[in-house]
Amino acid sequence: MRRLGSALLAVSMFAGCGGGESAPSTDSPSTQQAPLTTTDVDVAPECLGIINFVNNASFQTLDAYLPSDVANNLVARRTTSPFVMLAEVSAVSGVGPARLEQIEGGARAQSYIGPSCVCIMGELALSADGGAAIVSLVDTIHDSELHDVLPDAWNGAVNLLNLRPFTSTQAISNVAGIGNVSLRNIRNSATLSRPLEALIAAVNTYGYKGHGGVSMARHFDWWQVVTTNGTYNRTTPECFGLEPSSVPDGATVRPYLADATEVRAEVVGTVNAANSLNQIPGSVVSAGLANLETLIAGRSFKGCYFGYANDPWSGHSVAIFVDTENGFSLMTHSYWVE
Repeated sequence: MRRLGSALLAVSMFAGCGGGESAPSTDSPSTQQAPLTTTDVDVAPECLGIINFVNNASFQTLDAYLPSDVANNLVARRTTSPFVMLAEVSAVSGVGPARLEQIEGGARAQSYIGPSCVCIMGELALSADGGAAIVSLVDTIHDSELHDVLPDAWNGAVNLLNLRPFTSTQAISNVAGIGNVSLRNIRNSATLSRPLEALIAAVNTYGYKGHGGVSMARHFDWWQVVTTNGTYNRTTPECFGLEPSSVPDGATVRPYLADATEVRAEVVGTVNAANSLNQIPGSVVSAGLANLETLIAGRSFKGCYFGYANDPWSGHSVAIFVDTENGFSLMTHSYWVE
């Protein structure tokens, strides 16, 4: 590896995913702001220049930022097929976390990426928007949802809850019990349902109509919803897939989980009720339902159906679904009042 030039030395000042760093103010034309990550990829759209860098930079350019043997390995690998994912780059002999940071630095110095791509953390190349979404989610997520998002990192979830608020993804990543898989789960929960969340916001805007209405939620504390709402004329909850210790008192337990068909029907019925006057733009509906389909296809869900009332003159019906593996959650709510 040749001596690092002044460009790389300068860009190293901005490396990392901390909350206090600033970055150069200009992007190259190919790295302008891109949409928030909406698929389970390891490279945010704003960071695709990193992949372009390892695919297209000459050996001499790669050698300026990496040991020569690593640069050789990257060039040899890409002659077989171009890199598509960061995981493929990581799999090349000699490429570990430190080398990924050097690759990021080279991509930044060569203007393949700009400030909208903030860093490589663990096995993710994160955008500024994606990092902000992660911090916002961790700082606001409810206890029950976070444990569902991190089913294999109970201690990590507890530590996040005890240490928040956070100001950076780096601080979140440094928490004991939060590894690469946990960080990816959190990123996915924070970013993958944005079109659906836009539809939910529209449903909540137009869903209340005089003596009745509907609403939806994407992030919520399902345990609190099931166990604390309603003190009058409460119906028996029907639950499915919950741990025995999590089943509300008096609930009936059905022996099978919810599937995509059941979740879809509940959501579409709620959307149609809210949009009876066609006030929600068609593009919002189509994008939201397409996003929903991506998130629920082939998945299984635990949850509950239940009804409650706070007085003799109204009633509420609620359905809650939580993906049994990744914690993706949805709630539909309808109500009437005399």
